[in-house]
Amino acid sequence: MSDMEQDVRTAPEEQEADVMDELKDLIRSDLPFAELRTELDDYHDADIARVLTELDKPERVQLYRLLGDERISDVFSYLDVEDVEAYFQELGVERSADILEEMDADDAVDVLESLPEEYREQLVDAMDEEAVEDIRLITSYEDDEIGSKMTTNYIAIRRGLGIKDAMRELTRQSAENDNIMTLYVVEDDEETYYGAIDLKDLIIARKEVDLESIISTSYPHVYGHDKIADEIERIRDYNEDSIPVLDDQNHLIGVLTPYDVVEVIDDELGDDYAKLAGLTSEEDLREPLLESIKKRMPWLAVLLVLGLVVSTVVGLFEGVVREIAIVVAFQSLILDMAGNSGTQSLAVTIRVLMDEHLTGRDKAGFVFKEARVGFCNGAILGICAFGLVGLYIAFLKGFPLHQAFIISGCVGISLWCATIIASCMGTLIPMLLHRLHVDPAVASGPLITTTNDLIAVVTYYGLCWLLLLQVMHING
Repeated sequence: MSDMEQDVRTAPEEQEADVMDELKDLIRSDLPFAELRTELDDYHDADIARVLTELDKPERVQLYRLLGDERISDVFSYLDVEDVEAYFQELGVERSADILEEMDADDAVDVLESLPEEYREQLVDAMDEEAVEDIRLITSYEDDEIGSKMTTNYIAIRRGLGIKDAMRELTRQSAENDNIMTLYVVEDDEETYYGAIDLKDLIIARKEVDLESIISTSYPHVYGHDKIADEIERIRDYNEDSIPVLDDQNHLIGVLTPYDVVEVIDDELGDDYAKLAGLTSEEDLREPLLESIKKRMPWLAVLLVLGLVVSTVVGLFEGVVREIAIVVAFQSLILDMAGNSGTQSLAVTIRVLMDEHLTGRDKAGFVFKEARVGFCNGAILGICAFGLVGLYIAFLKGFPLHQAFIISGCVGISLWCATIIASCMGTLIPMLLHRLHVDPAVASGPLITTTNDLIAVVTYYGLCWLLLLQVMHING
């Protein structure tokens, strides 16, 4: 790597370090209060959040005075929610409650849920009723429902206003709500949802234009009680600045912002990743030991039973092992390749099953395609194993050349068959569970690998018994 390339690659880290050093020097400087506050306005909230951990308590207290409640709420939104508690303790209950009121309701909920119950109650008691109502609204939804991820930071205007009045309403509400790229139109005092207006359309509209003409009544929306897993694909496909969230009576109650959508997708991916490992949900670094044990043990117990079944099956073929001991050396090769092939097919299948519009014909075509992939990959791997294993047995283990390649041929055929079967199993099992309305991700990871181990063992030792002992009458 050239010196220039090294400089280009390290530039972002150096720039971040420079910003951090500048901020620390600025906060520790003797500049007048007003001038210092003005200087801080030039720095991004994320940079200030990063520098908090490198300041001592008196310096942080000074920074809190400089920033004010609204700016602190923006800074805290860039912190891990678990870290906010320590800073709240420095601020005191009243000031912390004021900062929570300035936060978007969904961010305030995340912070409150990370706090001890007694301290959380103190903060809620100190907050104003309007902020508490927003928090109660969001917490009234289950964690797997869209309502739990929405924010109440949006602009809503009444249907029937003129362009000039709509602009005036936008200006008034934007003092409290900064999510202004899309405005939502409601019909009555209960805020029954009617449609949406793109901010750009409102800005360029002449005052004599009828507001109705720029309202999109077909703008996409979701419902608070909709399951996140069911709607995530549709939400992502919309690719809008924000998506309105309605209650069961079609009243506008919140919106999903792009940040919320990213968070939803990240949570879903994390949940699926956890299920791939046989867990019920993604574990947190701070999760208690007993909680982690409880999540993992049920699956491990099931896999223990399946593992004993695999061992029992191997025991049934001890006659093959006794006659041709060398075949044991290649058992792990067959099992590993079958497990890997099955897991690959499984990962692709779970991704495909997220498309709720798949027809039976589409699924059948997909199964056929995965079988062909397994057939071709298995054939290539089998041929490679035939050559490499044959040479290994002949030259390193001292078997006669013809006998070595007969054994390696059995290994290659077994690998081919096991790969085909594993690819089909990795596709059919999640499809079957999906048909039974069971999350297909729970069939993945350790479970599918152990199932494929069982299939691979039967295939391998069965072929060794049939081809090597019964047909070729080899012993070694």
